[in-house]
Amino acid sequence: MKALNLFIKRIIDFFGSLIGIIIISPLLLLIAISIKLTSKGPVFFKQERLGKGGKTFKIIKFRTMVVNAEKIGDGLTVKSNNDDRITKVGKFLRSTSLDELPQLFNVISGQMSLVGPRPPVTYFPYKGYGEYPEWAKKRFTMHPGITGLAQVTVRNSVSWDERIVVDNKYIDHFSVYLDCKILFKTILKLFKSENIYMEQDNKSTKKSV
Repeated sequence: MKALNLFIKRIIDFFGSLIGIIIISPLLLLIAISIKLTSKGPVFFKQERLGKGGKTFKIIKFRTMVVNAEKIGDGLTVKSNNDDRITKVGKFLRSTSLDELPQLFNVISGQMSLVGPRPPVTYFPYKGYGEYPEWAKKRFTMHPGITGLAQVTVRNSVSWDERIVVDNKYIDHFSVYLDCKILFKTILKLFKSENIYMEQDNKSTKKSV
């Protein structure tokens, strides 16, 4: 049954992303032009992330910060939308999660899925796939997603390890039906900004660049 669900999931991922890109292409073009006209640098931001099986790939996002933001100020961490590294257009894109839309291309290529655990950077919260404890590696047994169970429940309001527990719960209970529920909840939460940032101790998760 799981094999069938995974097969259906891939079909939904591919055709859903392809149709989605076609439908929202005017919006993608508008965002791209806005970024180019309001700040110096490329339209897209690419960053190495850990995917299925711990393999690295480059995630694609709309650029929301100044070039080389990771080497300025708080580095990877963004504590609030008032971070002066975030561009004017970037503030809107981050608060609405529209900066994530280019990841539809990652889904079409088979690097990501519409639904799954969010792919972490290669050096945080652990330094590389090998440094993850065995219980946490379960989250890498499926393709990472643009959205996921953690995004529609705890989002960034808890530590990474707590989010991984939620990711593992998704893996254990995966089904196409669950994916559809998560996608529906994601649409409802799209324009809500709660739990995007969290300013607590260093073990807490904060929205990254």
